Amino acid sequence: MENQKKATPLGGNVWFCAVFFGLIGQVAWIVENMYFATFAQDVFANSGRSDMSYWVTTWMVILSALAATVTTIFAGAWSDKAGKRKPFIAFGYIFWGVTIMLFALLPMRAETGSLMLIAFLIILFDCIMTFAGSTSNDAAFNAWVADNTDDTNRGKLNGILSILPVIAVVIVFVGLGGFYNSANESNAIFFIIIGCIPLAAGILALFTLKDAKDIKAMGKEGAVKDTFFGFRAETIRSNKLLYITLLAACLIGIAQQTFFSYLINFLIITLGLGDGFVIPMAVIIVGSAIVTGVFGFMFDRFGRKRFYYPMLVMTVIGILSFFSLQFLDGAVRMAVLFVGGIVMMGGILSLIGAFNANFQDCIPEGSEGRFQGVRMCFTVLIPMIIGPIISLILGLDAMGINGNDFAPPYSLYVAAAVVAALSVIPITIIRKHSR
Repeated sequence: MENQKKATPLGGNVWFCAVFFGLIGQVAWIVENMYFATFAQDVFANSGRSDMSYWVTTWMVILSALAATVTTIFAGAWSDKAGKRKPFIAFGYIFWGVTIMLFALLPMRAETGSLMLIAFLIILFDCIMTFAGSTSNDAAFNAWVADNTDDTNRGKLNGILSILPVIAVVIVFVGLGGFYNSANESNAIFFIIIGCIPLAAGILALFTLKDAKDIKAMGKEGAVKDTFFGFRAETIRSNKLLYITLLAACLIGIAQQTFFSYLINFLIITLGLGDGFVIPMAVIIVGSAIVTGVFGFMFDRFGRKRFYYPMLVMTVIGILSFFSLQFLDGAVRMAVLFVGGIVMMGGILSLIGAFNANFQDCIPEGSEGRFQGVRMCFTVLIPMIIGPIISLILGLDAMGINGNDFAPPYSLYVAAAVVAALSVIPITIIRKHSR
C-alpha cells in the first residue's frame, strides 16, 4: 500500500464559498454555453434562416472563447499583483448578472432586413457577458480555489466542483426552463431572472468570501512580463507536466464542444423528444453527478493516475452510444440514451475534475492567477474554436448549405469520440510522471 498523506481540512467557510459561488458561476455559464446558443439557433430558425443558426452559434462560441481567454490572462495576473481575489469575484458576479439581462432586449424572431443586426447584437452581448464571467469566475474564483487547497484535498474539491455544471443544468432547465420558450415573441423574463442570480451572489460574496491568509501581492513591476509569464518558453520548459495536463484537458474539451452547444436541440429535434427532453436530461445529470462525485472522493484516497484510463474508456463509449441512437427505437433507445448519457457526461466531468486538480498541483507557488489564462487557452479558447468548427462543417453538410431544416446530426458524436480518444497520448505521460 502506498503511503497516504492526511488530507488538510478545508474548513466550513471554504467549502461553502467554493460550492456556492462555484454553483452560481456554473448556472451563469450554462446559460451562456447552452441557452445563448439555443436562443441564437431558435431566433434564426424562427426567422426562416436555419443556416444562420450554425454560423451565428459558431461565431458566438469562438469570439466568446477569445474574449474569455484574453480577459482571464489579464484579470488573473491583475489579481496576483493585487494579492486579492475577493473584489474580482464579488463585483465581477454583480456585473455578470447585469450583462446576462442584456439578452432581454432581443426578440425571438427577426425581419429579413434586421437579421445581421440581431446576429451582431447576440454575439456582442455574449462577449460582454463573457468578459464579466471570466474576470470573476475563470480568473479570480479558480485562483481562489488553488489558493485554498493543496495536493491532499483538491482532488475531492475539484471532483465536487466538476459536478456543479450538471447541477446547474438541473437548476436552469428544470427550475427555470419553463420561463423560456422558442415560440415566445420575447424571453425577457427568463434572462432577467437568470441575471438576478449572479448579481445577488456577488452582493453576498462581499460579506462571506475570504481570501487565503497566505496570499501576497506581487507588486507592479514588470506588468507585461508577469501577465504573460505562463506563455514564456522557459516557463513551459520548467513546467512540462502542467502543459501536458492542459493538452489532455484540451482534447476532452474539443470533444465536448463538438456536440455540447447543440445538445438541447439534438434531444428536442433530432431525437424527437420535444418538451420531454427534460426527463432524460435530468436523469443523465443526476447519474453523471453521482459518478463524478464518487470519482472525486476516490482521487484523494487512491490517487488520480489509476483512474485516467477507465474514465477515458467511459467517455468514448458514452459518446458513441449517442451515435448509435439512430439505429435503435423504443425502450432500447431510451435505455441507451439514459445509460449512455450518464456514462458520457460522468466520464467527461470526472476527467475534467482530475485534470484541474493535476493542473493545480503543477502551478508554481505564487502564480495561481497568472496561470489561469494559460488554462483558459487550453480548456476554453482552443476547444471552443475547433469543436464548433467541426460542428459547423458536419451540421451544414447534413442539412445542405441553404437548407431549411435544422437538426443537429448524429455524426457530431463520432467526431467527438475520435478527438476524445486522442487524449490517451497525454494521459499516458501524466500517469507516468505525476505524483
